[in-house]
Amino acid sequence: MSTNKEKEIAQVLAAQDPAAVTQNPTAPAQGTLSAPVHAHGAGCDCGACSEAFGELADDLPDEELLYDLADLFKVFADTTRIKILYALMGRELAVGDIAELVGATQSAVSHQLRTLKQAHLVKFRRDGKSVMYSLSDDHVYTVLAQGMSHICE
Repeated sequence: MSTNKEKEIAQVLAAQDPAAVTQNPTAPAQGTLSAPVHAHGAGCDCGACSEAFGELADDLPDEELLYDLADLFKVFADTTRIKILYALMGRELAVGDIAELVGATQSAVSHQLRTLKQAHLVKFRRDGKSVMYSLSDDHVYTVLAQGMSHICE
């Protein structure tokens, strides 16, 4: 059984890189897998947390929450949008630069950026006459990285 300090360390690691916490650090040499460490913390009401903290989950997450989650995953169903997200990893770009990188017209990129903004996956800022786009936060990177990891297994 892990100590509270080990659990805290595992939660910090999971928050930084969820893939980094895949094995129980105190497990025997045969590599017993541990339950996934949940980085949200006690009291989180995301719908998945109650089971992660040992409580019996009676219900599915709220219907509206499930609908929103399904909508989020629909945004990832377009190759051009995925290319745009990858182009924005770790940098800020204007529409013309994104269009050149992904091999699409500026009009097509603008249309897809609107969808990505509505899903809160990209953000923008005005720089004079230019509009610069970037990923909204690290969650977007994590979703893409986990998806790529999943399909490459």
